[in-house]
Amino acid sequence: MIPIKDYNPTSRFSVVTVLLIAANVFVYFFIQQARGDDARFTFAHAAIPCEVVYGRPLSVDEIDRTTAANPATSDNAACDGETPSTPPFFAGKAVYLAVLYSMFLHGSLLHIGGNMLFLWIFGNNIEDVMGSVSYLGFYLLSGLVAAAAHIAVQPNSTVPVVGASGAIAGVMGAYLVLYPNVQIRTVLIFFFLFIRDIRAKYLLGFWFLLQFVTNPAEGVAWVAHVGGFVFGAIVAFFLRHRLRPKRVTWSPTAY
Repeated sequence: MIPIKDYNPTSRFSVVTVLLIAANVFVYFFIQQARGDDARFTFAHAAIPCEVVYGRPLSVDEIDRTTAANPATSDNAACDGETPSTPPFFAGKAVYLAVLYSMFLHGSLLHIGGNMLFLWIFGNNIEDVMGSVSYLGFYLLSGLVAAAAHIAVQPNSTVPVVGASGAIAGVMGAYLVLYPNVQIRTVLIFFFLFIRDIRAKYLLGFWFLLQFVTNPAEGVAWVAHVGGFVFGAIVAFFLRHRLRPKRVTWSPTAY
């Protein structure tokens, strides 16, 4: 299911959402794609659980073992723990800052395209009720919580983690709590393409459940998605009376 629009007008222009989209697009096309060696750039700048847990960049041997194996099915044996056997490959890397930087890195055109579509559809309304400054803080914190969830279950992983999905999942979780009955124009792909209007609670609920059947071999950090989504839903739940989302006065018939 691919959402293409929602019937939920905003009361003001979504400045932060647009700037976040612009920042992600700029980093992908003008920084990531400008580098000839994508793998080297990713290891140099992306968050890596082993690095965050032990507070140091990966060693030469750790990167060699990671790139020699299949990262999606790795048993995390590449991480040497606190005492690496060789010097760091990127000695000056800021491993904690990389967690924030990773939110603006993407693995492919399809990856960034899908993320930015979801961010625009769901982010503008959350920014509308939270306010631009609070929304930015919420977005970044959702991304950090999502990264922490992934690192918690794979602390020795030496595979870089990239993408805004965790932060966007937080936005989606908040949308589910605040606007569960808003209709979302959705493309359904079941052998044929169908376009239908579906309530947000069904679309987002299905997306959330889908994370638990994700194939680990696909290289998707599904725990980060779940962590970000749950965090966003919890924040919105406790702030729902304070945020007071406006009522949608019109929507098409639900399917």
